[in-house]
Amino acid sequence: SDVCSSDLVVLMGTSLSFYKGAAFNERLTETLKKATGLPATTMSTGVVEGLKAVGAKRVVAATAYDTEVNHRLQSFLKESGFEVLGVKGLGIEKVEDVDRVTEDGLLKFCVGVRETQPAANAILVSCGGLRTLEILAPLEKQGHIPAVSSTPHALWAGVRLLGLSGRAPGFGTLLSKA
Repeated sequence: SDVCSSDLVVLMGTSLSFYKGAAFNERLTETLKKATGLPATTMSTGVVEGLKAVGAKRVVAATAYDTEVNHRLQSFLKESGFEVLGVKGLGIEKVEDVDRVTEDGLLKFCVGVRETQPAANAILVSCGGLRTLEILAPLEKQGHIPAVSSTPHALWAGVRLLGLSGRAPGFGTLLSKA
């Protein structure tokens, strides 16, 4: 049988790690480290680190979530030190429904959410199931603020634990300069 080894653990699932708050996310990370003996992080930690790295203070969030999960995200972001100006979701409740979100549709939705909060200095696109890498640069261009999103920035946080930069030019402010 093939043996696979790992150098770190990244828990992929934004709402999974933020739903019970910032302290729970920290405990979850510590549990992963102790259970595996490896460096570990979560998707929620990745977006927080990403937001901090782009100088976010006043955040607006575009999500795949329903109202309840959006409230939980808002609380998590406030606990993590951000002023949350607004959170708007697509109302998706079934994981498989996220596959119906097109790149163009997601970009338009995110730009619209950003436009509701002109005082925001960063936008978060939250949900690991949303395909966001390709919309980061166009969203920043249209929204005139840095954009951080779940999967790309969780992976960015993970590779940084390995001592790599996570640099990916052409995919938004943070990944381009990492």
